[in-house]
Amino acid sequence: MKVILVNGSPKEKGCTYTALTEAANALNANGIDTEIFWVGTKPVIGCTGCGACAGKGKCVFDDDTVNEFIEKAADADGFIFGSPVHYAAASGALTSFLDRAFYAGGAHLRNKPGASVVSCRRGGASAAFDQLNKYMTISGMPVVSSQYWNQVHGSTPDEVRQDLEGMQTMRTLGNNMAWLLKCIDAGKKAGVTVPEREPVVRTSFIR
Repeated sequence: MKVILVNGSPKEKGCTYTALTEAANALNANGIDTEIFWVGTKPVIGCTGCGACAGKGKCVFDDDTVNEFIEKAADADGFIFGSPVHYAAASGALTSFLDRAFYAGGAHLRNKPGASVVSCRRGGASAAFDQLNKYMTISGMPVVSSQYWNQVHGSTPDEVRQDLEGMQTMRTLGNNMAWLLKCIDAGKKAGVTVPEREPVVRTSFIR
C-alpha cells in the first residue's frame, strides 16, 4: 500500500515538508510506502472549466505537475495534502493544482482515504485546513483525522520540530491513516466492495 503526500509549498524542504515527513515516517513504521510529491515553483494554471478533460482522466494543460500527479494517483491508496497558510488559505499554487487534479482525475481519488495538513507561523490554520478538507468531502473520500486539527506552527523547519504537539499530531495522523488503509484492505479481502455510485442528480435552484 502507498500514500502520496502532496507538498503544496513553494519551498521544497520547508515547514510543510517537515510536517509531511513526520506523517510519512509514521506511515513507513506501519509498513506503508510513501512518496512526497512536490507541486514545485513553476506557475500552475487554474482550471478554466473548458471540459476537455471529460472522459480522458487528464487535464488538457500539460505543462505543470498536475497530470504527473493524476498518473501516480491511479496506483496510490491514500493521500495527504499539505500547504503553508497564505492569508488564512491554502497556497495559490496548491489551490490551482487541486482544482484541476480533482476535476480531471477525481476517479483516481474517489473512495480512497485522504487528509490535509497545514503549516503556519501563527494564525489562519483552521480556515486553510477547512478549505483543503472540502476537496475530499465532495469527492467521496474518507477523511482521516488525528488528535487535533492537522497543523504545525513555526517559521522554519527547526521551529516546526519544536512544536511537539504539532509533530505528535502528524504522527497520529500517519498512524490513523495506516490503520484505515489496513481496515479497507481487510474489508476487500473479505468481499466488501466500495459502494455503487448512483447516477448524479443535479438540482437547479433557478425556477
